[in-house]
Amino acid sequence: MEKFTFMLALVVVFLSLFQTVFSANDSIRSFQSLGDGATLISKGGSFELGFFTPGNSNRRYVGIWYKNIAVQTVVWVANRCNPINGSSGLLTINSTGNLVLLDHNKSVVWSTSSSKQAKKPIVQLLDSGNLVLRDEDEGNSETNFLWQSFDYPSDTLLPDMKVGLDFRTGVKWRLSAWKNWDDPCPGDFTCGIEFNPQLHTYPDMPMLKGTTKFTRTGPWNGLRFSGSPEIKSNPLYGFEFVFNNDEVYYIYNLKNKSVISRTVMNQTTSLHQRLIWIEADKTWRTYSSLPRDECDKFSACGANANCMINDNPMCRCLRGFKPKSQEKWNSMDWSDGCVRNSPLSCKDKSTDGFIKFSGLKVPDTAHTWVNKSMNLKECRAKCLSNCSCTAYTNSDISGKGSGCVVWYGDLIDITQFAIGGQDLFIRMPRSELGKTNNKNTAAIPVAVIGGVLGLLLLVYFICRRYSKEIKQEEDLEVPVFNLSTITTATQNFSPYNKLGEGGFGPVYRGMLEDGKEIAVKRLSISSGQGVNELKNEVRLIAKLQHRNLVKLLGCCIHGEEKLLIYEYMPNKSLDYFIFDPKQGKLLDWSIRFQIICGIARGIQYLHQDSRLRVIHRDLKASNILLDNEMNPKISDFGLARTFGGDQTEERTKRVIGTYGYMAPEYAIHGMFSTKSDVFSFGTLILEIVSGKKSRGFHYENHGLTLIGHAWTLHKEGGSFGLIDKHLRESHHNLKQVLRSIHVGLLCVQQYPIDRPCMSSVVVMLGSESELPPPKPPGYFTETASIYGDNSSTQHKSCSTNDMSITLLEAR
Repeated sequence: MEKFTFMLALVVVFLSLFQTVFSANDSIRSFQSLGDGATLISKGGSFELGFFTPGNSNRRYVGIWYKNIAVQTVVWVANRCNPINGSSGLLTINSTGNLVLLDHNKSVVWSTSSSKQAKKPIVQLLDSGNLVLRDEDEGNSETNFLWQSFDYPSDTLLPDMKVGLDFRTGVKWRLSAWKNWDDPCPGDFTCGIEFNPQLHTYPDMPMLKGTTKFTRTGPWNGLRFSGSPEIKSNPLYGFEFVFNNDEVYYIYNLKNKSVISRTVMNQTTSLHQRLIWIEADKTWRTYSSLPRDECDKFSACGANANCMINDNPMCRCLRGFKPKSQEKWNSMDWSDGCVRNSPLSCKDKSTDGFIKFSGLKVPDTAHTWVNKSMNLKECRAKCLSNCSCTAYTNSDISGKGSGCVVWYGDLIDITQFAIGGQDLFIRMPRSELGKTNNKNTAAIPVAVIGGVLGLLLLVYFICRRYSKEIKQEEDLEVPVFNLSTITTATQNFSPYNKLGEGGFGPVYRGMLEDGKEIAVKRLSISSGQGVNELKNEVRLIAKLQHRNLVKLLGCCIHGEEKLLIYEYMPNKSLDYFIFDPKQGKLLDWSIRFQIICGIARGIQYLHQDSRLRVIHRDLKASNILLDNEMNPKISDFGLARTFGGDQTEERTKRVIGTYGYMAPEYAIHGMFSTKSDVFSFGTLILEIVSGKKSRGFHYENHGLTLIGHAWTLHKEGGSFGLIDKHLRESHHNLKQVLRSIHVGLLCVQQYPIDRPCMSSVVVMLGSESELPPPKPPGYFTETASIYGDNSSTQHKSCSTNDMSITLLEAR
């Protein structure tokens, strides 16, 4: 009996030692298993595999993450839609040589799918982050892998992973975003290469929302993706596109192995981003992202039109085409696209020709044909031989150009680039070709020239007479509506159609004759600054195009009437929801977080990505409008200012804005910068999370501001107390809510230099990296006497200090 007890003890010790050694191993063999709590670590220590729980969930998954990054960053998940409850999961190799995941009932939750059974199976985690199944007797060459996780991507593309198609095996390498932070099951935001080998189409790499194209990179043209001229040789990573009879795929590799970089699909932000790990800041920093602007939205301008993000309006019909609906086009609704001025000649194809367009992202390739051996002359003949062919170009523009790709039918999703892009030859009837030269100018009779000069002289005198009115409209650079059109649309500015009223006047709902709903901002006649602010708003917003900025459709100036016409936002403004006890229940956390991220992206565009560096100066809940899908749109640019490329701040003697959102350096000293908007955004975050107004909060809290209240709770570890009661009562991502509060407090720090820029804020909101502790906020307490009318038109001299600012010193 003693001998048996001794042997049993030895077995226990052996198993304990075995588990310890095994936990630090990189592989599983047929006689081993991996339980919850144990992990595999790749030989070089780059990646780790084990069980994990995402976000605020309580479910367990098997995944791979970076070993040496403090913030767990999962790059691959095995059982994406089949979680395990509890910690009884077991990963092992079954009798057929496949890796299987078992739950507490020993039922198979997930497994690999190797068709060939290994004699000596081994599952190994490589330093590339690839989990592979192979036969140990056949070596570890990639050609000997019986199964690999790189063939089944999640939301992340790692170096040496492929996105594309394998024609031999039928494997499709596609990325798919997590549904949300708590659920790694695939969402509807996906990315992969589209190619039909039977039809010989031109490979393209669109991103989809469900089955609908959302944005696309454009096809590979031998140098880069056609829609990404900024992609070129760089010190960070190299890239390759392979297209042969066996497979088509995109792949990249890191040039510096000490750099950690990945690309990831984000369902929440609808962005495909390249991220770089910054060890000093303990955060992922955005290197690039798609979509970048409104022109990246698929078919933003409809068929046969060109999108130019720096033009106003951004959409133009291609030469030889006209708007299908001129009325819609005038109202900046480009969905119907453009049609030909004159039809092509199908009976006599020889009368058609081509016009060369340069610097383009070539059209969507769904209806194309490609031949890599043809030259451009043969390609032209190929297109002319088919009446349905509408355009052609080289499939490879490297060197002198080679290959042929032709398009059939409408040309969809074209973008014009200032630098880069490629040539496209678009088919035209003879009538349009004749417009490309002016050889007959000298043959115009003198009498006709005299008549033309007389007409021009008449126009000159008319223009002089009405120069003031005309100059007003020209300066505004947007479509001008007739007053009668707007009066009819708003039913003569009926009180029934009134949506609200701001500092510069009321806003009305209207409907144009074609059924399009609009919002009309009617400038108050008594507003002394109204005309200047209106012109300022028009000039600014006409140059800005972003999904999170409200779209200006036009304006109307008629005598004393000065009107701005915007796209109509059916869900009104943000303050209508978050500050109302009943409406607030309609905003669960996912919608609130979507709104926070959307506002952040809009401000980032204003500060960094637009042609002009724009400081909004009046960011507040009532200036955030919501569309029918609750996407936020920043509005009211009447107080906005632009900065030059090297300008960082400016001082004004006239402080204009809304108390409760104004940064302290602006309210007191008249100094404003991008960091002033960051402060306002931080206040907005705290309002969205809490459902409380920043302005007036102190009345209920003994002089403590909303910012001060949030800071106090955070320092005491009780930020949960700030959360809106509607969110507390429902299931939500608590970790994400608390992170948002933390980001909000970073934005409202006292000194501008301490506040993050908006690009960093966007990264903070979209990652799980560790955040720095916030320093004391700008406003901790306020006296009730500082508040008067909260209209953004109430001006204060910056020399008047009517705010009591208390700094809470850090211990």
